[in-house]
Amino acid sequence: MLKIEDITYNVEGRPLFEGASATIPTGHKVGLVGRNGAGKTTLFRLIRGELALEGGTITLPQRARIGGVAQEVPSSNTSLLDTVLAADTERAALMAEAETAHDPHRIAEIQARLADIDAWSAEGRASSILKGLGFDAEEQLMPCSAFSGGWRMRVALAGVLFAQPDYLLLDEPTNYLDLEGALWLESYLQKYPHTVLIISHDRGLLNRAVQGILHLDNRKLTYWQGGYDQFARQMAERRAVLQAEAKKVEARRAHLQSFVDRFKAKASKAVQAQSRVKMLEKLTPITAPEEAKKVVFSFPAPEELAPPIINLDGAAVGYGGPPVLKRLNLRIDQDDRIALLGKNGEGKSTLSKLLAGKLQASEGKIARSSKLRIGYFAQHQVDELHLDETPLQHIMRLRPAEGQPKLRARLAGFGLMADQADTVVGRLSGGQKARLSLLLATIDAPHLLILDEPTNHLDIESREALVEALTEYPGAVILVSHDMHLLGLVADRLWLVKGGAVTPYTEDLEAYRRQLLAGDEEVKVAPKPVEKKPKPSRDEMLALKAEVRKCEDRLEKLNDMRDKLAKKLADPELYEDGRKGELETWNRKYAEVMEALDKAEALWLTAQEKLELVSA
Repeated sequence: MLKIEDITYNVEGRPLFEGASATIPTGHKVGLVGRNGAGKTTLFRLIRGELALEGGTITLPQRARIGGVAQEVPSSNTSLLDTVLAADTERAALMAEAETAHDPHRIAEIQARLADIDAWSAEGRASSILKGLGFDAEEQLMPCSAFSGGWRMRVALAGVLFAQPDYLLLDEPTNYLDLEGALWLESYLQKYPHTVLIISHDRGLLNRAVQGILHLDNRKLTYWQGGYDQFARQMAERRAVLQAEAKKVEARRAHLQSFVDRFKAKASKAVQAQSRVKMLEKLTPITAPEEAKKVVFSFPAPEELAPPIINLDGAAVGYGGPPVLKRLNLRIDQDDRIALLGKNGEGKSTLSKLLAGKLQASEGKIARSSKLRIGYFAQHQVDELHLDETPLQHIMRLRPAEGQPKLRARLAGFGLMADQADTVVGRLSGGQKARLSLLLATIDAPHLLILDEPTNHLDIESREALVEALTEYPGAVILVSHDMHLLGLVADRLWLVKGGAVTPYTEDLEAYRRQLLAGDEEVKVAPKPVEKKPKPSRDEMLALKAEVRKCEDRLEKLNDMRDKLAKKLADPELYEDGRKGELETWNRKYAEVMEALDKAEALWLTAQEKLELVSA
């Protein structure tokens, strides 16, 4: 097992760990979570021995192999397959020695060890991992130099997965994967035979691929059983209990202090006052865990345009050669929320660029509303920010007539407060750069917002804020993302980009996930081109929306009742022996509210499905 005992470590005088301890059982898959800058990556470096502890110990089993993804695979002429095979250094060394060994005893030892580590199936395993991460058989034989840095990062990940270290440390591995690669990795990690520690902000991955959450907070480590959602619930319950306890302690302190203040000058009460002073000194204040800082995004709202805002009729698009996509018959209205599905290289980004006007159609027609404004966010734009300029200078260039107070308010609306506004981009974190790029993409109040992998480098709180902002945003959204949590909450239509065509995907995201993991190439698509059904009458839509609102109001009231009952049940005094009857009453009420919630959610789902059916 991995034992972290009473560790202390400082960076430039700032303590990251103070007496932090945790034990990770052998073979467990664990998600390491905590705020940006808390020290998660530093903990990985301490475990690997790259940094020296100032206090405490980190203990691993003897001869345990620790592996992590290299910053980047070098651009070499070695093929992807051979690069991955070389990552298992023991196998590579034994294979090389087998070529030159002459001693019969040594040859026998080499062959026995190669059999033990299943060396003869290595090429098939390496090829399978590369395929899962998006490389076909032909690409696997190409040199590393033929691929960009992002794709070489996938090769680096494939190498460490193939080597199968005893302790696999992964730091945000899905940042350079698409949805298909992220789902494959999630499935692979579930079956990984050794211990895994993974830093990730992907809620789906942290729910399905790990058995526990290691929480780094306030310079301490706490290990929680279960996935991220279970951890979040437990943290909320713990916070509620400790907040209630803290209030009781503060009330007691205020009562004692009041007595001391009133009677400390009276001789007749001097002894009693002194006694209460001593009690005050012994009364240790309770500090509840701090809630995650609320992150918000403020997208400006566009005016409404007549539908459709974009219409494609027999369009084709490519890069000068044969078209990547053809026979596109697509319509987008301002109330659309569309997720693009499809494997890497099928044309999701090409379609995004065509819709954004960054590529021109080689055939067919594209009609856009004359007043249409489009906001476009892609990861490469984050990389193209001016590193020597501040966020304030970036938006001053776009809004030279606006005063600094208004410009700073815009930055604050994307979580870039005064300090970050005046810091050069080169010194900002990946998440802060992504938020600046989102601000630049939405500053003109676009009617259509195209987001290509917007969650890379965003923490969980920022991702939840993005979901809220997109839900309230009154424009159309085209979304490409490996974050299924985001797709599931934002998108109400799915388009599959495959084989040069774009067609509606008729099932849901969970079905798409199952088909990908099953290796089903024949994903179900609709036989007809993308086209929207005739819209229902205004009265029908109003009635359906009213029913949804009524269900949502009912859910909100029941959720409030549940939260109040949960706080009541978190009161430690309720569990004293003399209050068993009262406890049973509150438990019964809680069960009744939970049952009512289940029924209310079912009614809401039915109403929502009816609305989506006529809106599709």
